[in-house]
Amino acid sequence: MLKRKFYDTLLHWKESHRQEGLLVKGARQIGKTFIIDRFARDNYASYLYINFIDTPEYREIFSGSIKADDIFRKLSSSFFDFQIVPGNTVIFLDEIQNCPRARTAIKPLAIDGRVDVICSGSLLGLTFLNDEFRQERQQESVPVGYERQMTMHSLDFEEYLWAVGFRAELIDNLREAFQKLTPLERVIHDRMEGLFRDYLAVGGMPEVVNSFLAENSFSSAYKVQEKIIHSNLDDIAKYAPTTEKPKIRSCYLSLPRHLARENTKFKYSDVAPGGSSRKFGNSIDWLCESSLAYRCFNLEQPTLPLNVYHKFDCYKLYASDIGTLTGMMGFDAKRAIVNDTLEKFAKCGIYENAIMCQLVRNGHHPAYFMPRANIAEIDFFIESNDGIVPIEVKAKRGSSTSFDAQLERPEVPYGYKFTAGNIGKVGKKITLPHYMSMFI
Repeated sequence: MLKRKFYDTLLHWKESHRQEGLLVKGARQIGKTFIIDRFARDNYASYLYINFIDTPEYREIFSGSIKADDIFRKLSSSFFDFQIVPGNTVIFLDEIQNCPRARTAIKPLAIDGRVDVICSGSLLGLTFLNDEFRQERQQESVPVGYERQMTMHSLDFEEYLWAVGFRAELIDNLREAFQKLTPLERVIHDRMEGLFRDYLAVGGMPEVVNSFLAENSFSSAYKVQEKIIHSNLDDIAKYAPTTEKPKIRSCYLSLPRHLARENTKFKYSDVAPGGSSRKFGNSIDWLCESSLAYRCFNLEQPTLPLNVYHKFDCYKLYASDIGTLTGMMGFDAKRAIVNDTLEKFAKCGIYENAIMCQLVRNGHHPAYFMPRANIAEIDFFIESNDGIVPIEVKAKRGSSTSFDAQLERPEVPYGYKFTAGNIGKVGKKITLPHYMSMFI
């Protein structure tokens, strides 16, 4: 059973919310249902689970009146053993995208307060999701003010370490080394870099991780990744608007190609000859809103607040799970990653994608900066309590004059440079091994 940080997030919501339901978003197959179900069983005296795909007949419970008493009356007639324990009951509405009326019902149930309500689903938030419930969603109202939204992701590197048996005190030792900027012993550092390369190949999709652990086989993990990639393509074929299906598919499959170039900026012309924002812009929106990809905008200038200076027509696009990305590259690429024999720009793109994923999982909203084409690029900027922080990612080692120039700015307190080397600090430049990204 995989330990997930999101469990603690759910505990915090339970302890802090007032008249507020919870909507959990995220890509398919990242473990949303599993962790919410476990949380509900562990923390409530009474628990009811409804899945609107497996049991579509229960959509009728939310037809007609959605006053709390009317919903409870209909629930009692459908689930004879369900009892409400006021203040200690949770209802988990899964695959709620298939019952828009149930999402509207979050408001009256939250106001009533006798039960907690958690909703989850995939492809939530897509403004152009094409399925049989599209018209219903347009007619229903979102319970603004009574619904807290959270996004769950696949396993980050720390969660992967838990899965492979790393004890908490060992990770605490790494965290202390990061905080004190103390270099690690060579044997520990080499072991951690090896584990990070394994993570690049396996990624954080729970089924993939479990398959890898069960058989200790990258081949087994790869077969599951292939299944997930095909499942994502099936979702595009099933749920995307008809005119967008081939374009979304092409953009998704182009991710490895974009990240294998020296300049990882997303280029529409690499998707198809004559490609443009007008042709593919909605396709990129679909991939990002469905949590299959993350978009990292270029900045007009690296100044706080970063989101004010986004150049919305210029961005890099990353896969939301690093193992899925390397799975799209093929098994030979995985072998080269694990054995540390992969070369050139593909390797740099993989590490860049991995750091992006970790930053997002830690709550950051990274942007990058390239003032002129292919000149003076800074891989990422993030905001911190200390100010704006530049981040450079190297697959091995190497210098960067543009990164050094950013550190000379008085408003920049320090910068992180991720390499294959050990921990170090010179002036404002903090050099960290890739695996230390879990602490940023």
